[in-house]
Amino acid sequence: MIIVEFCDSPGALSLVGKRVRSAKRNLDAENGMPQSRRLLLSSGAILIAASVVFAASVGVEPEYRDSERKFWSLQERSCPAVPAFSNPSDQTWVRNSMDAFVLEKLKEKGLRPAPEADRATLIRRVTFDLIGFPPSPGEVADFVFDRSPDAYEKVVDRLLASQHYGERWGQRWLDLVRFAETEGFEYDRTMHGSWRFRDYVIQAFNNDKPFDQFVREQLAGDEIGPDNREMQIAAGFHRLGAVRRNAGNQEVASSRNEVLTERTDIIGAAFLGLTVGCARCHDHMFDPIRQKDYYRLQAFLAETQEHQIVIAPQEEQDYVKSTTERIEKQIKKLRGETKGLKGEEKEAAEKKIQARIKELEAQIPKPLPAIASIRNDREKRSPIHLLERGNYARKGEEVGMRPLGVLLPDGEPEIPKDTPNPKTRLAHWLTDPQHPLTARVAVNRMWASHFGNGIVNTPNDFGFMGDRPSHPELLDHLANAYVDGGWKAKPMHRMMVMSSTYRQSSLSPDEKRATEADPQNRLLWKFNRRRLEAEEIRDAMLAVSGKLNPKRGGESIMIPVEQELVDSLYKPHQWQVAKNSEDHYRRSVYLIAKRNLRLPFMEVFDQPALMTSCARREASTHAPQALELLNGRTSNELAEAFAKRLVREVGRSPAQQVERAYLLTTGRMPGATEKRLAVAFIEKQPLREFALAMFNLNSFLYLN
Repeated sequence: MIIVEFCDSPGALSLVGKRVRSAKRNLDAENGMPQSRRLLLSSGAILIAASVVFAASVGVEPEYRDSERKFWSLQERSCPAVPAFSNPSDQTWVRNSMDAFVLEKLKEKGLRPAPEADRATLIRRVTFDLIGFPPSPGEVADFVFDRSPDAYEKVVDRLLASQHYGERWGQRWLDLVRFAETEGFEYDRTMHGSWRFRDYVIQAFNNDKPFDQFVREQLAGDEIGPDNREMQIAAGFHRLGAVRRNAGNQEVASSRNEVLTERTDIIGAAFLGLTVGCARCHDHMFDPIRQKDYYRLQAFLAETQEHQIVIAPQEEQDYVKSTTERIEKQIKKLRGETKGLKGEEKEAAEKKIQARIKELEAQIPKPLPAIASIRNDREKRSPIHLLERGNYARKGEEVGMRPLGVLLPDGEPEIPKDTPNPKTRLAHWLTDPQHPLTARVAVNRMWASHFGNGIVNTPNDFGFMGDRPSHPELLDHLANAYVDGGWKAKPMHRMMVMSSTYRQSSLSPDEKRATEADPQNRLLWKFNRRRLEAEEIRDAMLAVSGKLNPKRGGESIMIPVEQELVDSLYKPHQWQVAKNSEDHYRRSVYLIAKRNLRLPFMEVFDQPALMTSCARREASTHAPQALELLNGRTSNELAEAFAKRLVREVGRSPAQQVERAYLLTTGRMPGATEKRLAVAFIEKQPLREFALAMFNLNSFLYLN
């Protein structure tokens, strides 16, 4: 509840400051939540008291209270003992240490796990989870009829070894770091070569690159290996944020401040799991992050400047640049030739001009191979000041580099500004094995991807306003295993999907009682059913229809879209559809990530907007999704191909077509009623309509 008081006395502002500071510092040591949130407003002018107070306190070094330092996520990880059970049935259910922690919480609530899912359901679940594709009918049959004790283990190991694993889990990281290949805002300029960062991420996951190394390479690749191409590509992490380009001078103070803000905020969200960006304008309202902490973190990036590395001889670069400039001048001149014209004369002239512009745009040389990266430039180092209310024009005290103060001893000095390789210093602090946040945040995200809910259900917010862990001991146990195992992700995935917890059915015989005790299934008394994500749906349709192009890596693909979407771009000629039509059927992770033109099919199924970090995909349900699946270009084109595949593989028998269609789309045979209705439908309707209907089945769109 927010208490609003009206203050008319001359001393109201100082009173506001005292009361807000008092409320902010008055934290409950047990749960870390403010006991009071008191916002006082002046009757003369509506103002947020906290912003005024914290902005006015610039330059005063705050202390960190014990209640702030003792918040659960800022504590050292514990080493909890694995629960043990005397009941034989409990001992049988516990396949690994993870299960023991889950079962302990269930028993505390008087709940029991759901039965194990059937084999067809399980292989479909784990195949989508690990590689983002449906299993083939042959793979389903092999598993269902394999009665060896390690049958499931063999499936899991095969999937973890697949090159598709990196594509699936690389997409998770790309979501998190808001990967895009254009800069957004009005111009939405293309960052040539940024697709290389996507391929770097995919390969890192396939190679199971240790996460601490993965973090260091992205934060400080330009310092670790300034002449190493892989490190240059990894450092492109700092180029992924949206950039507002101004006509003329690109390095005005406001633009530089926006860039530094983007780069600082993503470090807090992606690696620390904290809303660090909330401390840009004033001390964080709830977390122990002072405004000075924010700008000290930003100071690690003060020397970092864009570095576009063109992989071509200088003479070729000069030719492309001069040719492009000449053509763009011609286009600009043509656009002004209709001034003064009216009516039909203007309309006729515009048609001719547009045709000529298209001819000229086709003559613009293709961009040269490049790497979108960064490098340090001490001569261009930006002085980092505390900014009143985040306003770059209202500079306060200048600050130097230092990690978050709440995780340091009191009085820890700043790092001298002339210290070499500043980002490397930051990266080593973040990946210290004893760091309380990094490993917890990472394993929580893995858990959330497999189980629907995170142990902490706010994966980018481990702060006071975030969720509390449902299984705190389990979270620390997993984080310890992650670090002790060399920060390798594949063993963690293996532990999670091999567990009895993961193998549960999505239906429980105790559904009613369990729902009353734990309505959000935080304790995991059954498996959480989920809808497939946008990329999974498209990729599954490609696989099922037989149209999937398995080519991996390389430049991103632009596919045909409605002309009105292309015309809405600042420069429509930026959308160049791939000439080889086979490329239109490549996996979704290889489609261009353009901020100002999102593919309708992907957008309607909740693909992130690419402007901010997305730690967890949402799954909405609304009418446009059904309209897209029934009437959209993608679904209808692939339904046609699916129908042809059915005829090619099983001939003209409606019964066999139905069985094959169900095996391909749902991983199971149809039930008797399903088969009867489907056969009757095919006998009256075109086969492509039946194929389209299969793409609309819940059994296709959802994982049980």
